[in-house]
Amino acid sequence: MPPADSARVEQENELSLLSDIKGLLGSGRADDAPHHQEDLLTSLLVMAWMVEARDPYTGGHLWRVSQFSQLLAGRAGLVDKDVSRISVGAFLHDLGKISVPDHILGKKDKLTDEEYAVIKTHPEVGWRMLSSHPLAKLAEEAIRSHHETPDGKGYPRGLQAADISVDARIVGICDAFDAMTSTRPYRKGMPVEKALSIIEENLDRQFDRKMGALFVDIGRKGELDHIVGHSDSGIPLQTCVMCGPTIAVKRSHVLGSHLYCPSCTGEYAVQKSGGLFQITPTGKTGDAEALTPDVDADVISDVVRASARALLA
Repeated sequence: MPPADSARVEQENELSLLSDIKGLLGSGRADDAPHHQEDLLTSLLVMAWMVEARDPYTGGHLWRVSQFSQLLAGRAGLVDKDVSRISVGAFLHDLGKISVPDHILGKKDKLTDEEYAVIKTHPEVGWRMLSSHPLAKLAEEAIRSHHETPDGKGYPRGLQAADISVDARIVGICDAFDAMTSTRPYRKGMPVEKALSIIEENLDRQFDRKMGALFVDIGRKGELDHIVGHSDSGIPLQTCVMCGPTIAVKRSHVLGSHLYCPSCTGEYAVQKSGGLFQITPTGKTGDAEALTPDVDADVISDVVRASARALLA
């Protein structure tokens, strides 16, 4: 089968999002409560993934923030259930960005005050979207409060340090770190050490002192490097020659698979060199079908499996 036809079949399969992922989880039995809970969790992660897909420069952001948060929570000595809850909340933290118009979400210049005010609505919008879901409490704090800051100048509620949950403190640090170290249309991602220094300089103001200092220590030991700039374990974001690191390769991709830059729509072919994924431009662009957002079922399955035992038992 030609690569283009193969990619099309793959995308058609992945568009049946929940049925595919349920199959990976082995669920679907109506009488099995734990599997039903896993399906509910999967539905939330799929929704978050599709929201992320609206912004071409945030590929892998949810995975990275979830991984950073899981690592920080574990190093802070939290129990397994808390670590898993925080990891899931981190994956869901930007759910409310579904309400932010595309022209603001993808703007390449500095936001106006009015546009920034729209961005600042996403924590409460995310919580309103989630609040009636059976698993809503797992992610409430991460979604509503990840932009709250110890000095009380955060949003949306202006909480003071003592009122900010540990979930929000951790996710807020990890979200900010990933934003600083990731490339955006208007700037390149900054070096890890510079981002760590900014966190260190803003302890007790923007970032919780205890969690922030621990995160900086972890980072300076090089223990974040395998996550920075990646979209999955061992798979770094690939670079579009026009737009920068915007292209996420999935484990399921094979030699000859075609991928597309979500910003400029340029087409790339997957290759491997020394066991690592690489991409090569073909000189073509994707059509509407090729550019349909799809979900990385492997990544979502990993999050569900890692969290289900501690959270859904």
